[in-house]
Amino acid sequence: MTDTIINTISGYLPLLVVLAASVFTLSICHLLLIRRADKSEGSSLLRQLTMLLLTVVAVISVILALPIAEGPKGDLLGLLGLVLTGVFALSSTTFVANAMAGFMLRTVKSFNLGDFVRVNQHFGRVTERGLFHTEIQSEDRDLITLPNLYLTAHPVEVVRASGTVISCDLSLGYDIAYFQVEPLLKQAGIDAGLEEPFVQILALGDDAITYKVAGFCAEVKYILTLRTRLRKKVLDQLHGADIEIVSPNFINQRRLEVGERKLAPAQSSAVQADDIRAPEQSIFDKADRAEKIDALGKELATLKDEVRSIDKMEKVDKFDDGNDDDLANDARQHQAEQRIKHLENILRVAKQNHKED
Repeated sequence: MTDTIINTISGYLPLLVVLAASVFTLSICHLLLIRRADKSEGSSLLRQLTMLLLTVVAVISVILALPIAEGPKGDLLGLLGLVLTGVFALSSTTFVANAMAGFMLRTVKSFNLGDFVRVNQHFGRVTERGLFHTEIQSEDRDLITLPNLYLTAHPVEVVRASGTVISCDLSLGYDIAYFQVEPLLKQAGIDAGLEEPFVQILALGDDAITYKVAGFCAEVKYILTLRTRLRKKVLDQLHGADIEIVSPNFINQRRLEVGERKLAPAQSSAVQADDIRAPEQSIFDKADRAEKIDALGKELATLKDEVRSIDKMEKVDKFDDGNDDDLANDARQHQAEQRIKHLENILRVAKQNHKED
């Protein structure tokens, strides 16, 4: 009886060892690769693929360790292959397709963390880029998760980090000459802080002329504030020049006396309406943090490469001690190592706050 129990336990011992080792390994890998890992762009995709591959390897190892004959074991492996094939085939429109779309987006590199993007009706700044989804932070400070397949199936408009064009459209009546309107709109663009403002006539409607004033904006992080500021300056310039912005619908809905105008007063020069805190600092806080973490991670990788290159140089020139180049390299290495420690502390705190948000 005792021998039978011992033989049974010894038969299942390899399975128990492999099972325990697999669970322990997957737990450690999940802790290191997912929970405590760097969230910088480019590493999330590799970590998730690595975790998926380790899970498949663990399942195959458990099957190989089963105390059964080779025939049934081979049948189980074949069944596992069929199951995986069926799963991939059935979920090809979502799971695999999103993964392939994630690969394509990483290859194309059309946008990065912190960039403003617009996909159909969705507009915001990119906060995360994963294997299956991309997260953006909207103008309402909400987080929107978009499947990568959705991004590849629809045009993605990306606001360039080097600058973009801010514009404002408005309609004025035919009784106002275009050469009178154009300098006012250009001055509104200058007052709003735009570079090289210009004016276009978009349409000659039945009752009004549609104008567009636009200019280059280098500070894309404050695009919402600049759009509002441009509209304010347009109102100030036109109202200050005694030009009404009255649509035909307004005239049809309310009868006006002869000579009566609906004109708002021009803004006084003493009123500083723009001296308010830019809303983008509160709206896109997570996107700002993600962009800074990504930039610090790239700087940290560059510094580590520099330290490794200095170490290689010192190994090559180990017999030439005491020259000026060695002293300069030592100083550079010490400065880089101090900066690396500082960046690692900053990134550790920033990543923790980013995960909790």
